[in-house]
Amino acid sequence: MEFLTKLAGYPHRCAPSIHIAGSKGKGSVTGMLSAILTAAGYRTARYMSPHVIDIRERICLNDSYFDEDIYCSSGDELKNITEELLPHAVNSHHPPAHLFDKTTPDGCEPTFWELLTLLFFLCARKANCDVMVTETGMGGRLDSTNVLDPVVSVITLIELEHTGILGNTISAIAGEKAGIIKEGKPLVLAQQSDEALEVFRKKAQEKNSRLFYIPEKTEISKINICTQGTDFTLSLRETGCIKNRVLFTNISIPVPGKVQAENAALAIAAVRIAFPRISEEKIKEGLKNIKIPGRFEKITPSKGTEQPLLIIDGAHTPESLALCIETFCSLYGEGGILLFGCAADKDASAMAKKAHSLFSKIIITTPGNFKISNPASVFEAFASLTGYEKTILAEDTREAVKLALGFAEANKNEGKPLPILGTGSFYLVSEIRKIICAA
Repeated sequence: MEFLTKLAGYPHRCAPSIHIAGSKGKGSVTGMLSAILTAAGYRTARYMSPHVIDIRERICLNDSYFDEDIYCSSGDELKNITEELLPHAVNSHHPPAHLFDKTTPDGCEPTFWELLTLLFFLCARKANCDVMVTETGMGGRLDSTNVLDPVVSVITLIELEHTGILGNTISAIAGEKAGIIKEGKPLVLAQQSDEALEVFRKKAQEKNSRLFYIPEKTEISKINICTQGTDFTLSLRETGCIKNRVLFTNISIPVPGKVQAENAALAIAAVRIAFPRISEEKIKEGLKNIKIPGRFEKITPSKGTEQPLLIIDGAHTPESLALCIETFCSLYGEGGILLFGCAADKDASAMAKKAHSLFSKIIITTPGNFKISNPASVFEAFASLTGYEKTILAEDTREAVKLALGFAEANKNEGKPLPILGTGSFYLVSEIRKIICAA
């Protein structure tokens, strides 16, 4: 990645950046940071994944897309770079193996993620952005975004994930995430297990990085969660650029869930450290107008036809699923319908334990085709806990959505169809959204 950015003239240095890693909540934090900076008048480039509907969701300007000519001209620039790397192989699906040793210094062909990340940097430079808010794709230490030298790093909660790549212990995964901590640059850290916290404290000390540990430096109070979103008050204690105690009252986020208040605390702390002149008013304005697809999102058919309540959320770890279900049940009650699918590298058994007792019907399906999945194995994980009558397998996602809607209508509670929660994977969320919004 360093080689690619050198060929491109170091576009990742075109503006100051905030770098975000973690197992859960990093997309929400990235979106919140971008929304706050946009409200404050900064031209903000935002990089996050995956997308729900449009791949341009990954590479955005402010709260929308870049102009089409920015994508096109940056894409042409990216194409020129790849042609320089592989001059004889660009138009070949199976280029000769000997050409690959002419690519990068270590002989590797650039990956999709590396090229997409480079495209983001190119777009940010082409559009003369003031700041870049950049989410890691996986891990941190070896992630393609880790060429950045950010003004502040943010790390959200760590869980066991991608164990085949990042390691099979919390400390190993935390070590990979800690790779984004840079020399002399502050770190904003979400609440962690003792095992993970020890890793982050040690790395921050090694890097001479000021550690802003959220549980020690913030207090969230007066939380009110409703179907329209989350309201709360936040107190920040003194640290670095944040002087004394700062109180933010009546903060509103249009996404329900206590975890979203915690994510907002991370975003606010990072902004106050990196851009201390941004006012409380602009911070509140940004959070109030945030738009993050696939985060506890209520969806309806594009034609406005009646259907049961359907919430989609990209929760894909046991802890994030538990928090999502807690919010869903607190707002809509237990006994609804769970439409679930996850990738093969996720802990389906752990997620089944979090969910199996809270729904009257569970439908297991395929979470899109972008990642390898094994719906039959996920079905067994759930059915072993619920029994084979309560849980059913419908590998075709369209059929699974149809079954969920039909069951919701046929089993009304106080005259209303049962509510549906679609979750387990952003790729499943994307498929559900396409199916419903095309109806």
